[in-house]
Amino acid sequence: MRPPGPGWRAVRERAQLDPSPDSLARSLLGWVLGCVFIYGALFGSGSFLYGRWAQGTLWLFLFVASGIGLVRLLPRLSAPDSGAESLSENVVAAPPTKAVILARGLGTRMRAPDDRAQLAPEQAAVADTGVKAMIAIDRPFLDYVLSALADAGCTEVCLVVGPEHQVVRDYYGGTAPGGGAPTRVRVSFAIQEQPLGTADAVLAAAGFIAGDAFLVLNSDNYYPVDVLRELRAQREPALPAFDRATLVRDGNIPSERIARYALLEVGADGYLRRIVEKPDDATARAFGPHAAVSMNVWLLTPAIMEACRRVPPSARNELELPNAVQWAIDHLALRVRAVPVRAAVLDLSHRGDIPSVASRLRGTEVKL
Repeated sequence: MRPPGPGWRAVRERAQLDPSPDSLARSLLGWVLGCVFIYGALFGSGSFLYGRWAQGTLWLFLFVASGIGLVRLLPRLSAPDSGAESLSENVVAAPPTKAVILARGLGTRMRAPDDRAQLAPEQAAVADTGVKAMIAIDRPFLDYVLSALADAGCTEVCLVVGPEHQVVRDYYGGTAPGGGAPTRVRVSFAIQEQPLGTADAVLAAAGFIAGDAFLVLNSDNYYPVDVLRELRAQREPALPAFDRATLVRDGNIPSERIARYALLEVGADGYLRRIVEKPDDATARAFGPHAAVSMNVWLLTPAIMEACRRVPPSARNELELPNAVQWAIDHLALRVRAVPVRAAVLDLSHRGDIPSVASRLRGTEVKL
């Protein structure tokens, strides 16, 4: 059972249950309509039997009206609530302190040989495993990501990893040589059994998310602290809408790679209308050269979990988080604020990225 309502949050969190899809408000409305329906039938019948036509007519009206209400309500009792309860789930009452880091990827591109990449032996060894977050940039790349989250105000982090990623759990669990549990953020782990996509990875962290708003971000990207702070300051679901020219000019991502990133269509009101993951050439031309870009960092609420469960697989046969957000916009009336950002993001997708990322991170203070 997944009992609805805010009073059950602590119980759901202890039991590591997803938020209930049921609506407490609709359940109460159904109870009231049911009572009116039964008593309308009973008292209406009695009134007509005793010749009280006016009273009987009133009860008959209530009986019919409540019956129509029940017929319309019953199919929606377990549907995602677009009313008060759902709206409250989409309001971020305070800056979130939780962050989910997606570290389950297979690292296929990182494992691909690249003779042009001049790597230290230990870097090459980790790159061969595909565990990008653990590639040493003086220290594991993930240390920089965790430190940036702590600087931005996050205090709890869940690393979504695969069952084969014991090296990550050992290092941040303090059991590996040179590792140790961070003190500025509390690190926990969620296991995504199969690499089914980023939306499925968010579902794997459902017990950690519980009923709270959270940030979600990639483990192979370093996002500026100011961008993470700005994202935490939003009071509704949001994402940074990155300026493409700035990403190319100030970051390490070549323009041809950015051309394959998710494109954003933002309305005049500042809310996301459409996000297209892995756009083809025709779509890119339709969006235009100045379309904002998503770097897969989000502020979300537990309302996204329903979309993550129901989004269909993408063309790559994966459950993609951007597609889940689009599904929620289309079917759950989710509103996502697009925050314009002119900043660089460091991307550690390929072996050739390692030297440039190391150069740009040189001198960055890390406090765990």
